[in-house]
Amino acid sequence: MPSPATGNDAGLADPLLPRGDGTGRAGASSKNKYRYWVPAADDEEVLAAEERGGEDGRPLLYRTFKVRGILLHPYRLINLARLIVIIQFFIWRMRHRDSDSIALWWITVVGDFWFGVSWLLNQASKVNPIRRVPKLALLNQQFDPPGGGGGGSSSSQLPGVDVFINTVDPVDEPVLCTMNSVLSILATDYPVDRHATYFSDDGGSLVHYEALLETARFAALWAPFCRKHRVEPRAPESYFAATADGPYAGDAPGQFVDDRRHVRREYEEFRERLAALFTIIPQRSEAYERESTKRDGARATYMADGSHWPGTWMEPAENHKKGQHAAIVQVMLNHPSDEPQLGEPASSDSPLDLSAVDVRLPMLVYIAREKRPGYDHQKKAGAMNVQLRVSALLSNAPFIINFDGDHYINNSAAFRAAMCFMLDGRHGEDTAFVQFPQRFDDVDPTDRYCNHNRVFFDATALGLNGLQGPSYVGTGCMFRRAALYGADPPRWQPDDFSKLLDNPWRQFGNSMPFINSVPLATHQERPVAPPASLDGRLTAELTDVSTCAYEDGTEWGYGVGWVYNIATEDVVTGFRIHRKGWRSMYCSMEPDAFRGTAPINLTERLYQILRWSGGSLDMFFSRNCPLLAGRRLHPMQRVAYTNMTVYPISAAFIFVYDLLPLMWLSGAEFYIQKPFPTYVVYLFAGIAMMEVSGMVEIRWAGLTLLDWCRNEQFYMIGATGVYPAAVLHSLLRLVGLKGLPFKLTSKPQSASGGEAKERFAELYEVQWAPLLVPTVVVIAVNVAAIGAAAGRVAAGGWSLAQIAGAAGGLLFNAWVLLLLYPFALGIMGRWSKRPYLLFVLLVTALAAIASAYVALLAVLAPGFVPPFRLGRWSGVGAIISPASWRF
Repeated sequence: MPSPATGNDAGLADPLLPRGDGTGRAGASSKNKYRYWVPAADDEEVLAAEERGGEDGRPLLYRTFKVRGILLHPYRLINLARLIVIIQFFIWRMRHRDSDSIALWWITVVGDFWFGVSWLLNQASKVNPIRRVPKLALLNQQFDPPGGGGGGSSSSQLPGVDVFINTVDPVDEPVLCTMNSVLSILATDYPVDRHATYFSDDGGSLVHYEALLETARFAALWAPFCRKHRVEPRAPESYFAATADGPYAGDAPGQFVDDRRHVRREYEEFRERLAALFTIIPQRSEAYERESTKRDGARATYMADGSHWPGTWMEPAENHKKGQHAAIVQVMLNHPSDEPQLGEPASSDSPLDLSAVDVRLPMLVYIAREKRPGYDHQKKAGAMNVQLRVSALLSNAPFIINFDGDHYINNSAAFRAAMCFMLDGRHGEDTAFVQFPQRFDDVDPTDRYCNHNRVFFDATALGLNGLQGPSYVGTGCMFRRAALYGADPPRWQPDDFSKLLDNPWRQFGNSMPFINSVPLATHQERPVAPPASLDGRLTAELTDVSTCAYEDGTEWGYGVGWVYNIATEDVVTGFRIHRKGWRSMYCSMEPDAFRGTAPINLTERLYQILRWSGGSLDMFFSRNCPLLAGRRLHPMQRVAYTNMTVYPISAAFIFVYDLLPLMWLSGAEFYIQKPFPTYVVYLFAGIAMMEVSGMVEIRWAGLTLLDWCRNEQFYMIGATGVYPAAVLHSLLRLVGLKGLPFKLTSKPQSASGGEAKERFAELYEVQWAPLLVPTVVVIAVNVAAIGAAAGRVAAGGWSLAQIAGAAGGLLFNAWVLLLLYPFALGIMGRWSKRPYLLFVLLVTALAAIASAYVALLAVLAPGFVPPFRLGRWSGVGAIISPASWRF
């Protein structure tokens, strides 16, 4: 009989290029993307190090690559030269304080100085980009050999992992999308008895609860099918939507087609059952209400067994509404046994032959924490801290990975890839978290609103990887539990847990079972061993750690767990860990480790950026300011965090510069800086070097020109509308006011295959909001400036010298409009499907403004407009210097 298909699907391939499928195949795109990377050490040194292992003899489980010198050295040289030009530029400006408006001169000097500092902070973190590639083959060989039961038996030495998945609303975050995420986790390629999933429903919805029950039932078919045929990805919605499958990797090719057809039928029925929950639950509740003889006013929401749902009711009532309901902790799937459990042969009831497949499922737990009026529940951070405590009482795995409800596992070897960094013999013990890049489905092909953010994930993150490590950016990050508890890394405090337990009640609360679990979190070789049964005492303890009052008077949200009182709890939590001296690692795989959904509607995307930028400024003006961190934070890491927190301040200057074209309406020459020719030389020298540096960065990061353009465009869109609102939010908070409310981003409904038109429907919806107004004003001002300039040419005539001078100003206007082009498409709604209409509209507006300007001059200054003499260049001109816009 063939060995059972368990969890070890990755094989023993040793990829040198980042790909997580374990097949040893490298696509042409991968080779092309990473052709400028070379090993950081000679092959002989690498082989010798692998034989020695780390300081304690553990294997080296990843390879380190650096950028080839042919690109890296010119990249550094260009940035150094630009820094010298910037310094010389400011020295020259301070020696030549000559302008037609000294007040405006000072504004531009301060603005240019700030842009120079921002550029320096941004570039400083990218001078030593590093890429680390996990060695999955060696990990499997050392910790999970295929013999003796494979990846699913007790012979596996891989550490335990607790998986956190968070959601709030089954409508704003589509329940089908969330359940696909759960299915991908339950079927992932990791020992079944070594990971557990904790589903946090922060809305306490019965829809989520019953959807999770349905998901657990369908997983009994889906997970064995994935193991038997080793399919990727293991989220069924994405798997069945794929247009083409890769080479077959399973053990039963003759059964694959029939098995796939059967599983797809079952999945379609599963989708229908999920959709029906929104109808079935109200109908069931109404039927039970009619039969009930006890009515106390509100209409209750009933579970399938006829009992009241303890969470949020569909018709809100006291103790059963959002923000006010009891805690619920329910184990949906019990922890499996240590040994593989083979399925049944094919039969009329079950067409799939699972006789050689391990059919066990990992533990699955539903959590809805208690909510009461008068408590600040701290949104996602509070929910994850409850998951942290509940999981400690049940599985207490030494490692944790968190997901948003809209993200799924796209590469089932992702958990193993993260373990390559956690278990490595060099820096493994000092690594607190491994961050994966965020990749998205259902984004329009041109990525109009820069959802992929590839400049950050493929360039900046690799630069941070060469320092103390990348920042924590939310979903798709694996943590060491001890680091979340506030422990110091071994290289700083080898016996730090003894200090944590000096006053455990102050740190962790009054739950003795939880306090007793804290020291065990450091033993990564300890198998996951949940309690044999949920007795009354353990159930009461689980409920207690999920209550609102449990954290009162403790360090939860400050020194322990995810950080509170800030919109960007992810970045601040990562900073708190880095501040203690921990390292982090960046892991990019092919195929992508995880994928999710992103807001493709302009307004929703702007609200998302507002939350991020507002939270970043809040971090800078708090006790978590990077400038206040101790000596354990790497100096360049401090610079990187400073750049992450102060970037919205640039908006104040960018917005002013974008409105300066209003001076085109002036009738006199105007110089911001004199002598003007020297000013222009500095300007274009600085801009040219910045663009050349960007082009070199594109090459070593493997980006496209479109990626770079989208990044520039959305930076300008954010700077004109969102960042000013973020600055206002922080100012309000600094003076003790509440600040601006941050809206939860709605996720688009997933669609596939022939539903492509529906999938991008939200791209063409216009949701007017105050955030749109400033950018609309900037567009109007720059269009009016170009139209007024054209009218002045037609009306009065310019000399060739004046035209040459004005060309710089017009170039700036055109540049601003080009950067705001995606925004203009967004507010056109469905008309943006024909982009040429925007060009027609622009030309029409320019012609109308020019005509109106000429007519206005003819009325106000009749002698200024010579009739029909457009071929003669004379009269009064206006020169608007663009040199102070953005250096």
